[in-house]
Amino acid sequence: MNHGTSGPPSPVTLDDVRGAQKMLSGVARITPMEGSRHLSRLAGVPVHLKCENLQRTGSFKLRGAYVRIAGLLPEERAAGVVAASAGNHAQGVALAASLLGVHATVFMPKGAPLPKIGATRDYGAEVRLHGQVVDETLAAAQEYADRTGAVFIHPFDHPDIIAGQGTVGLEILEQCPEVGTVVVGVGGGGLAAGIAVAVKSLRPDVRIVGVQAEGSAAYPPSLASGRPVMIDRPTTMADGIRVGRPGDVPFGIVRDLVDEVCTVGEDELSAALLLCLERAKLVVEPAGVAPVAALLGGRCTVRGPAVAVLSGGNVDPVLLQRVLRHGMAAQGRYLAVRLRLTDRPGALATLLGVVSAADANVLDVSHARTDPRLGLTEAEVELHLETKGPDHCAEVVRALREAGHTVLD
Repeated sequence: MNHGTSGPPSPVTLDDVRGAQKMLSGVARITPMEGSRHLSRLAGVPVHLKCENLQRTGSFKLRGAYVRIAGLLPEERAAGVVAASAGNHAQGVALAASLLGVHATVFMPKGAPLPKIGATRDYGAEVRLHGQVVDETLAAAQEYADRTGAVFIHPFDHPDIIAGQGTVGLEILEQCPEVGTVVVGVGGGGLAAGIAVAVKSLRPDVRIVGVQAEGSAAYPPSLASGRPVMIDRPTTMADGIRVGRPGDVPFGIVRDLVDEVCTVGEDELSAALLLCLERAKLVVEPAGVAPVAALLGGRCTVRGPAVAVLSGGNVDPVLLQRVLRHGMAAQGRYLAVRLRLTDRPGALATLLGVVSAADANVLDVSHARTDPRLGLTEAEVELHLETKGPDHCAEVVRALREAGHTVLD
């Protein structure tokens, strides 16, 4: 699906991106690009990983934030800057403002992960916790800007932000001149728009593919209607791309320059995160693995070599544990099974013997005897098992049933 049009001139040009690249020299890292033989084999084309998860602050966000703040007038810098974010943008603004000697106030939701709150403070920002969801946090930040005169730094809807993010595209062309397709995660659209401007200006033949989470995909309906539209209650574990409405500025660029926008599911994100950790030895957050998920699932049209942009690596350890377990379950390497058995001495040991004979590894056992749903002689057991794939999962469940156990889930 090609969205190219002959619309109005882009608000961001190649010269803007090149100017941002000079501004970021010595500030943002030129992040490495790693080839992945395993992913290349699975995707059917050579695949390279652009490792923005190894950028300062753990994501690409520093690039746009620094360019935006560096472009402020002296009186604007004196008033300070304010941002609203649950994570990556908060840290990017905090470090950029600190490097430029500008006071930054960052509003974060009360439920933001503690590591991200701590990192934002460590980078030099004043953190204020407000609201339970990002929309409430955003409203508080905008009210603060109106009241104090601080400059609001939007995470994606500004030409300077897009120009800064576009420097990723220039690096891709320098590191992989033969690139055929660039695959990038899309939330509000700032990163995809910036990369598209940089790459299409120099190599119009390169395909640009955007990837959204299925539960937070505002771009497909927006592109279909020709304008940004809001979706109700975007949901995905990939909080870095959980955005309910495309930005006005990036939307026009994505519409004109991005060749395709596809979506991926939560299982695919989990499997991609697990693959990056196990095979590429890279810690990547769920939003950052969206391009890998699209390649693994064959969700987009790819002309090789392909470059998947790993946009960030700031994942909360608690979420990482859950996602890894989810990814293992999606691959049939983890099985949770609930069953009922007669409550008598040795019953649990007999049950575990069946599991052992089926060559499954027990990770956790939960044993309930007093649930009101149970009869006087019944017990309910939940087993969490490490398994070897979908076929092995089926074998374990079959062995439990053949041993006379009632498998509930």
